[in-house]
Amino acid sequence: MKTAELIGNDPGWLITVKALLVFVFCVVLTLLSVWGERRLVGRMQQRPGPNRVGPFGLIQALADGVKLALKEDIIPAAADKVVFILAPIISATTCFMSFAVIPITGPVNLFGQQTAMQLTDLPIGVLYVLAIASVGVYGIILAGWSSGSTYPLLGGLRSSAQVISYEIAMGLSLVAVFIYAGSMSTSDIVAAQSNTWYAVVLFPSFVIYAISMVGETNRAPFDLAEAEGELVGGFHTEYSSLKFALFFLAEYVNIIAVSALATTLFLGGYHAPPFLGFTENWLGGWFTAIWFFSKVLVFFFVFVWLRGTLPRLRYDQFMQFGWKVLIPVSIVWILVVATLRLLSLQSAPRIYVIGFASVVVLLVMLVNIGFENAKTKKIKAIIDDTSAPSFSIPELPMNISSINVSAPKKGSDRG
Repeated sequence: MKTAELIGNDPGWLITVKALLVFVFCVVLTLLSVWGERRLVGRMQQRPGPNRVGPFGLIQALADGVKLALKEDIIPAAADKVVFILAPIISATTCFMSFAVIPITGPVNLFGQQTAMQLTDLPIGVLYVLAIASVGVYGIILAGWSSGSTYPLLGGLRSSAQVISYEIAMGLSLVAVFIYAGSMSTSDIVAAQSNTWYAVVLFPSFVIYAISMVGETNRAPFDLAEAEGELVGGFHTEYSSLKFALFFLAEYVNIIAVSALATTLFLGGYHAPPFLGFTENWLGGWFTAIWFFSKVLVFFFVFVWLRGTLPRLRYDQFMQFGWKVLIPVSIVWILVVATLRLLSLQSAPRIYVIGFASVVVLLVMLVNIGFENAKTKKIKAIIDDTSAPSFSIPELPMNISSINVSAPKKGSDRG
């Protein structure tokens, strides 16, 4: 039985229970993610991290949330109050909506009902996730605009340009998945990976998506919307108390959401790794949720690893990488995948497939060599450009006399 048929018979109370479970788990996972990130970054920077509040500092994130709730809620005089209050609500609510189409488990038994931990199975489930992510950025843009301040406005504009740029690359990276799976339904894509994960078959798409999701979530080294060296705190500079906490919550839930989507599309979703498929029947099928969240946590570790390792990019480098590298590579890769898929569906001789793949590899090598040669010529031209300027330059003193102040003088106390 397909997942759509299985969850299509769910009564209303069961759908409510599943939605509540997903919401609670996302909030709890957010609290643990904040603790885990601070501990991991602390370990990378040779310091302990939070270890005072609760065992191993586990309740530190909860204590920070209570502290934020008790702080004074300040609204700037120049702010548009309605939009200022609405912006964090938009960001916090849209990030949870992505989980409606994410399959967390296979068939399981919940309160005597045979179902799956997925709220709905839309035929265009992946497009739904991308649409929700696009709506979520409105919260950031509105927060920057409604604050009535320069730095938040610049942060909001940066974020809008950033998300538009990297959402295009992210959407193009998923086209190859749709071609191979023959569907945009998340459950169908997971079922199509029962033998081989798309992270192996469609490795370039996986790499492009992994880079794009870091830019999509405004995380280091792509956190240019809130660069404290340039924009103080970016779009949420003027926010405090619970409103700031909502932005903080939205950031970490978004990280979990894009990691869950990457797990669904490229790592087989809730399926066990190869040769461990027998574990999917453990605990009445609930063990598949452990495999799912284990893969999500691997992606989260990569997010933390990037934050603790790489410096923030310059804004022009970041945008140039998105428009001039990721998007063109994605388009070329879609053409390659579509051609290979057509050859396989038409049962073309293997020699044709190997020949086409060889031509593609050769073209990639030639393009790479061309780029390297162009870069070398550009650097050489800069070095060779030693012509004297048209304006006068003061002569630098080459012989500089120094005074030894440590040498004792005649007649002094040290002489």
